[in-house]
Amino acid sequence: MLSVSIYDDNDSLRETLALVIEMTDELVLAGSYPDAMQVLETVSNDRPDVILMDIEMPQRTGTEAVKILHQELSKPPKILMLTAYEDTENVFEAIGAGAVGYLLKKTPADKIIEGIHEVAQGGAAMSPSIALKVLSAFQKPKKITYDLTFKELEVLQRLVEGDSYKLIAHHCQISISTVQTHIMHIYEKLHVNSKGEAINKALRDKIVNLSR
Repeated sequence: MLSVSIYDDNDSLRETLALVIEMTDELVLAGSYPDAMQVLETVSNDRPDVILMDIEMPQRTGTEAVKILHQELSKPPKILMLTAYEDTENVFEAIGAGAVGYLLKKTPADKIIEGIHEVAQGGAAMSPSIALKVLSAFQKPKKITYDLTFKELEVLQRLVEGDSYKLIAHHCQISISTVQTHIMHIYEKLHVNSKGEAINKALRDKIVNLSR
């Protein structure tokens, strides 16, 4: 038997999910909660094998709850996000926090059950549209930044725009000596020896754009 806990502030959906789990062979409901404020305590007490976790909940998001469980527990349960959010930012944040699956709330009940079994067995369950977005994100060419800091990128952008050191200092709200220090670091990271070489490399590798 697999034990499953639910965290979702939608009472109707939470109750429906609980009923589906209780009526499914090989699944048992470990706990059902409208928020994740006491997630560490409830998970420690319920000891579920799999968690169905919403993202948007009062006071603490599901992604924050996932992070807490992975930080505090030596062996956290498998966490399957079940949410209405399908943007890549929420997907990658949840997966980065430790979730092993991501299903949309419009997913049919039988597919949610399949997802629970899949993550429990070490797999990763995803709604087809989410899987496509993840693949698409990985297939996009990554922008080369050469490990430049945000301020160095800002200074380089100004160089490309043709600003003088004085104008760069004014726009970036730093001193001219700091501008010079940033430019020295930019040259080192780009492996160039002049402003012209830095600008050419910045445009060629699309580190910055010619116009904002």
